[in-house]
Amino acid sequence: MKSNQIRKAFLDYFAENGHKVVASSPVIPADDPTLLFTNAGMVQFKNTFLGLEKRDYTRATTSQKCIRAGGKHNDLDQVGFTARHQTFFEMLGNFSFGDYFKEEAIFFAWEFVTKYLGLDPNRLYATVYKDDDDAERLWKKIAPQLKDRVLRFGEKDNFWSMGETGPCGPCSEIHYDRGPDIPGELNGEGDRFMEVWNLVFMQYNRDDKGTITPLPKPSVDTGAGLERFCMVLQNADSNYGTDLFQPLIAKVTELSGVPYEPGPKGVAHRVIADHVRALSFAIADNAIISNEGRGYVLRRILRRAARYGHELGLKEPFLYKIVPTLISKMGDTYPELKAHRGKIELVIKTEEEQFDRTLENGLARFAEIIDKMGGNKTIPGAEVFKLYDTYGFPADLTEIMAKEKGLAIDMAGFEKELEIQRNRSRQGSSFASTLKSEMYIIPKTEFTYDEFQLTTQATFYDKFNNSAFLVLKKTPFYAESGGQIGDKGKIISDNFEFVVEDTKKLGEGVIHIGHFDKSDNTTIERLREGQPIVVTAQIDSERRADIQRNHTATHLLHKALRMVLGEHVYQSGSLVAPERLRFDFSHFKAMTPEEIERVENIVNEKIAADIKVTWQNKSMDEARQMGAMALFGEKYGDTVRVVQAGDFSMELCGGTHVKNTGDI
Repeated sequence: MKSNQIRKAFLDYFAENGHKVVASSPVIPADDPTLLFTNAGMVQFKNTFLGLEKRDYTRATTSQKCIRAGGKHNDLDQVGFTARHQTFFEMLGNFSFGDYFKEEAIFFAWEFVTKYLGLDPNRLYATVYKDDDDAERLWKKIAPQLKDRVLRFGEKDNFWSMGETGPCGPCSEIHYDRGPDIPGELNGEGDRFMEVWNLVFMQYNRDDKGTITPLPKPSVDTGAGLERFCMVLQNADSNYGTDLFQPLIAKVTELSGVPYEPGPKGVAHRVIADHVRALSFAIADNAIISNEGRGYVLRRILRRAARYGHELGLKEPFLYKIVPTLISKMGDTYPELKAHRGKIELVIKTEEEQFDRTLENGLARFAEIIDKMGGNKTIPGAEVFKLYDTYGFPADLTEIMAKEKGLAIDMAGFEKELEIQRNRSRQGSSFASTLKSEMYIIPKTEFTYDEFQLTTQATFYDKFNNSAFLVLKKTPFYAESGGQIGDKGKIISDNFEFVVEDTKKLGEGVIHIGHFDKSDNTTIERLREGQPIVVTAQIDSERRADIQRNHTATHLLHKALRMVLGEHVYQSGSLVAPERLRFDFSHFKAMTPEEIERVENIVNEKIAADIKVTWQNKSMDEARQMGAMALFGEKYGDTVRVVQAGDFSMELCGGTHVKNTGDI
């Protein structure tokens, strides 16, 4: 059976058994900061298992796109060296949300693999969690052909969880014996016994403290690797010998002129074939290659593939040339590959070009280090850091290259050098950042958006590192946040005048940093002791107006960039000051002069149109339903502020803005 036939047979079987066929979710998980990538079929059903979300069905089946290359489930370093590991794979799954449990799950799995796929029962094994008497009993009842091939294992092998937190439970696995000619042990090293299906009996939820509590209803989450089914049914030497990978490997052979061999000599072909799949599916689902988070993992994947290409003699960018072959194989099943082909190829090619500029020099430097090693078997941390800092080599890439030479790296020494660099960066840290380390407890401050001057109470005063700061019960001063710098102005009482030079957040409080122009020592001591003083807080209104113009302009710019460059563009940093704005965004190549001009024209048109700017507080769910854009990596509370420029742009933002775009 070919891969398309196996996928269809699986979904059809469970549809016939009352399961709703649900489309694969993206490999970039939505609204789940605990995961870098979708790593299992159950990810899109997480809230359903937790009882936080109800669906109009209690049984589901999917063929889910998955990436395992970071976090708890990380197969990256094994890819290319084993028969079964990939960064990207398809997980076939069936799910019960409080409907059926262990008996039905075991029955469905056994019937499908033996009757519909035709696997020989005498070559199958079942494993269960060491304390799961019920699962062992059911296997022996439903599949008597297994005889004594129902085995118990511990938590490492037969207790499953999606991440460090979330749904979890004991599991039962089906393994296929590929024969005594292949070395390996069940749940051990080697590739003789191939785990093809994992039945997770979802009974618990694990919180961030490690506490396990029962779920509202026992449920079922199963995952079967499509690639592994293909390997077994096509009698292939590995997943890479199946129809899913052979066209990609053939393309690598065509590009490099180096024939593929199934053994150790074929590692480069296998790595490249796998990594092109992971990169293409991630980019199609709007992932960005970068130096942080999942973007950094994708950069590692691409650079690992590019380096193996160099070993095959591929010195120019080549990975992007394999994308059409992947699309011809999988584009009908996953049309997003076809829809985003141009972007996928361009992102990969651009990233390859950037890496190629550093790779040759880095490899030469690595060779010099090896030549100087003598009898030493560990590369010094300082050398690892230099490769990282000067040549753009991540420490794990250096480690991989070292392993291939039979060497280790001094990771502790590398971390020490990295910390020295971080400390240098911290030397210019802000007043508020330094102040936090002193564990000041500042009372909550109420901020008013629409007042430039108000009467309030000063509640606290202190000096720190030659600077003074005041805390107010209520303030019109905006504290630096979201790229918008803090307000300046004056705080005046009958006995003193305090010049505010900056405003910062400290916990839920606001600190007004500056100096006294006029002061009364008795009043200041009363403040230091925590006795409130009535004051007038007055911000520099002209400066605030300039800041507001630039802040609203960043929203217009953000929208215009997405219109011109694509929906993958997101703000990744900004500066909103009175005299200028700076906007950092994610894109995979430099903008052309034509693109810059188009963006400028759009923003200027919206300014000239004098669009009304409004803001309102909404719940997070309401804001999402409205279509408001949140910034990746930002933390939002239950109530958020939605800022709209007519029907042009809508973002979650706590900053201050003009009332009409014409004010800009």
